[in-house]
Amino acid sequence: MSEELPSGWAEASLSDLIALDGIFVDGDWVESKDQDPQGEVRLVQLADVGDGVFRDRSDRSLTAEKSIQLRCTHLNTGDILVARMPEPLGRACIYPGSERSAVTVVDVCIIRPGAKSVDPRWLMWSLNAPSVREQIAAYQSGTTRKRISRKNLEKIQLRIPPLAEQRRIVEVIEDHLSRLDAADIYVASARKSTSSFDNARRMELLEPWLSSTRKLGTLLASPLINGRSVPTDDDGFPVLRLTAIRERVVDLSARKGGAWRKDDATPFLVNQGDFMVSRGSGSLHLVARGALVIDDPDPVAFPDTMIRVRPDLRTINPEYLAFVWDSPTVRRQIESLARTTAGIYKVNQSILESLDIPVPPLKVQGKIVEAAFDHFAGINRLASAMEKATRRSQNLRRAMLAEAFAGKLVTQDPSDEPALELLKRLKVEREIQPNATRSRRRLATTRPAPPRQTTYVSAGIQEELPL
Repeated sequence: MSEELPSGWAEASLSDLIALDGIFVDGDWVESKDQDPQGEVRLVQLADVGDGVFRDRSDRSLTAEKSIQLRCTHLNTGDILVARMPEPLGRACIYPGSERSAVTVVDVCIIRPGAKSVDPRWLMWSLNAPSVREQIAAYQSGTTRKRISRKNLEKIQLRIPPLAEQRRIVEVIEDHLSRLDAADIYVASARKSTSSFDNARRMELLEPWLSSTRKLGTLLASPLINGRSVPTDDDGFPVLRLTAIRERVVDLSARKGGAWRKDDATPFLVNQGDFMVSRGSGSLHLVARGALVIDDPDPVAFPDTMIRVRPDLRTINPEYLAFVWDSPTVRRQIESLARTTAGIYKVNQSILESLDIPVPPLKVQGKIVEAAFDHFAGINRLASAMEKATRRSQNLRRAMLAEAFAGKLVTQDPSDEPALELLKRLKVEREIQPNATRSRRRLATTRPAPPRQTTYVSAGIQEELPL
């Protein structure tokens, strides 16, 4: 860190901040076979660790006997949990405690600074600051899923204010964040109301035709087809990315080069009027989301993560299909038929072909589409305003943390004990007891880490992965 330090501040590595009564360790190797739904001990997982907030999403357990056998480190209220895998990498939160004892998985790091060290909440917010995230990104490793080792986390350099100033910083941060949280709750409520209004309007337009349904498989100009998986090649024939399916319209610019020739890609080209459906998602509400190709594209193929639906124009208007696809009557069918494997919800061609689609006469479909345009114009204006508010909230959070850990959020008090004195005391403690193993468990027994096995469950609850 090259910027000049504010008065009374000092620089130190993360490992330098752990007192003798603290710990800085990875969670425990808890395999699938070690878990028990009826267990007394909660297994905190990656999905629980949010960006400054404990999400409380997982529901995994093991018995107290098993936790003793595995020599697990039990969490204390106020411990800092750091996610060593994304998204985002290195996010940190405070463990709020629970009526049950709890341990955590190996991909979550536990930091307990110690009673005479830095303020834990200050340290948690510092780890979430943009400057520290940049350091974490520089130390990351891995190809498909990035991670950071605890050894590299130890190297993270922090700007340390005096202890009294740390507490003032936390007070101001959390006051500002409470206001932003309230604004985010309001936006989320508005988004939910907009969604309810959207569904109500769709059903109002479709209601007269709910009994006039046909199977999707009978409305096709050609059979459904899955795309093809090809390695990336910047100079190869273009193929869409899964992210091309957005907000009812296919984004034809979301593409990459594929390692195949045009002749190989020809069966998988997309045309104007094609309706593209995603095959899988980590969220049931996002599985089989669809989007319409509204422009006449230059040659581009689609990947194996999509299914191409090519409507028969004699029976169904492609724009009407895009409208009805997101209606409650179709979504309910999709979500009831979707299959799940390892936390990923999937659909296949048979499931899509079996969907009952309300099909009014073509002229009526056209009128519904015209009415939908006016409806969507209003919905899109609201969605744009809410998205802008969300981005502004995120930017304000980042900017506030950047100011806080540059020493610009609160004023410095010359009477505060300089941070260097705190660091000196911690260093003296370590010199007095040079053999103290702060990087492993001092307050709980441990066991050697076993070799990684295929049955190991790191996150427990699978987060959404690129397909």
